[in-house]
Amino acid sequence: MEFPAPQNSGGEMIRIPTTEPEAALDFCRSLAKVLKEHPQAFAGGHDVQEDKTPEVSLVIPLFNEEGNLPPLYSRIDEVFRGLGISLEFVFVNDGSKDGTARLLDELTEKDPRVCFVEFARNFGHQVAISAGLEHTQGKAVIIMDGDLQDPPEVLPQFIAKWREGYDVVYAIRENRKEWWPKRLAYALFYRILQYVSQIEIPLDAGDFCIMDRRVVDHLVMIPERHRFLRGIRSWLGFRQIGLPYERQARHSGKPKYTLKSLFFLALDGMLSFSYMPLRTIVLVGMVISAFSIGLAIFYILKKALFTLNPPGFATIAVAVFFMAGIQLVTIGVMGEYVARISDEVKRRPLYIASRVVRGKTASKS
Repeated sequence: MEFPAPQNSGGEMIRIPTTEPEAALDFCRSLAKVLKEHPQAFAGGHDVQEDKTPEVSLVIPLFNEEGNLPPLYSRIDEVFRGLGISLEFVFVNDGSKDGTARLLDELTEKDPRVCFVEFARNFGHQVAISAGLEHTQGKAVIIMDGDLQDPPEVLPQFIAKWREGYDVVYAIRENRKEWWPKRLAYALFYRILQYVSQIEIPLDAGDFCIMDRRVVDHLVMIPERHRFLRGIRSWLGFRQIGLPYERQARHSGKPKYTLKSLFFLALDGMLSFSYMPLRTIVLVGMVISAFSIGLAIFYILKKALFTLNPPGFATIAVAVFFMAGIQLVTIGVMGEYVARISDEVKRRPLYIASRVVRGKTASKS
């Protein structure tokens, strides 16, 4: 028995021999080889659609990075020219006040690989990364900062690990070139967070990473507003590995993460992935209650046995102020959790984009 297959370029019908299994198997192998080497041979003269999906997308949040954007783009472009990998740039202009928007417009005019999202105002670093992830198309996505502290020259190592089968390859920061109190604060934060967190969050691992498309698709579906992406990335699971690198000094301009911003980022990490603050309050309350009961028993026995009066007003006032402080801290911690619940219930958009520009075409929202 024989049955027809598609026509070849000459219009002739090709019949697959099925009376002899070995002959049919040889035929199929030969056909697969021809299709691989000459895909148009069996397309009836029509062009075969080429897969134009970029292999790698780069998400880069920008806030007043006019001085860093040109060298950043040039260095990334040079690295990927040497790799021969199709690339997509996804920049997020997070309410910049300098010439960042103008430079992005110029890049989209000359390079069709460039896409950028422009926020209506500054929504913050973590939200900017989340917006960039939503607009990527690549089979893998790289997140890196726009200040050149994450050197583009290490990207081939990340891509190589991804091709080995890892779903997430995150950067482990070594030898940070920053003010020593800031380095110390980072080190303490990561170790405290790892100790109190309900999941294992790698030490000294920032947002710089490469993620497989399936990880990105899951990440963008997570709706929470107070985003701590390196924690969410760990929460997702999948096959992950760390890659050490030397974090560079900022190329130009001033750091955008002030001590206040870093404090609130650390607070988001603590409250999003740990109930330890609430449990600490419970423990402190139990200890104070036990101490108060023991102290009351002590003074009752002292009065009964030795007819000595309890301490005076000063000591009582100190105890009252101490207890008032504990209560205020308790209310404050509970208030932080309640405030986050309120933000989630409101269901406001994570960000507002005034423009989304891809290549040489723009769309306004």
